[in-house]
Amino acid sequence: MTPHFSEVITTEAQLRDVIGSPNQRVLRKQIAHIDEHARAFIAKSPFLLIASSDAEGRMDISPKGDPPGFVTVLDERTLAIPDRPGNRRADTFRNLLQTGRVGLLFLLPGKEETLRVNGTARIVRDQWVREPMAIAGKLPEFAIVVDVEEVFLHCAKCVIRSKLWDSAAWPQLDGLASLARAIVDQGKLTESIEEMHALIEKDKRERLY
Repeated sequence: MTPHFSEVITTEAQLRDVIGSPNQRVLRKQIAHIDEHARAFIAKSPFLLIASSDAEGRMDISPKGDPPGFVTVLDERTLAIPDRPGNRRADTFRNLLQTGRVGLLFLLPGKEETLRVNGTARIVRDQWVREPMAIAGKLPEFAIVVDVEEVFLHCAKCVIRSKLWDSAAWPQLDGLASLARAIVDQGKLTESIEEMHALIEKDKRERLY
């Protein structure tokens, strides 16, 4: 049964009636380049989320992680993100080929604020971009080069509310299925859970880079 909602916000005017308008401090924090503060944050961040959409507006968010500073600041308006071996779905790449737009959210463990970067992006294979991104002698096959349009630090409230970096507040993992179990169930696969688990562990060992 589809839930029924009787109070749906459909215009920005309705939205502003409830939340009001942002003050000038909030609006002025948004800049169009990587300044010293954003550069320092990116240099320490080991993890980001990259959002993209296809031509029909279907959204995707993909996690990217590597040693701190894995994203290269090529200049104040250009970032390069290495692409490591994955599951070959290539959701982000396919979306970039259709729309060329991305949103990035950088996280830094222990830091309550996050960094948001929005812009356009290209998939590149230039050797000079990929070589400095090599780990254990293995170059990424591609780099996502982002032409920066918007940069701003996001306030700490969501991290404070979630207690994201407070390990004492982390929920217990009891009751959650393993990835192997979920994949077998969701895909109605013929492999056993044990076989799928072995494949996942092999992938972790052999295809990190």
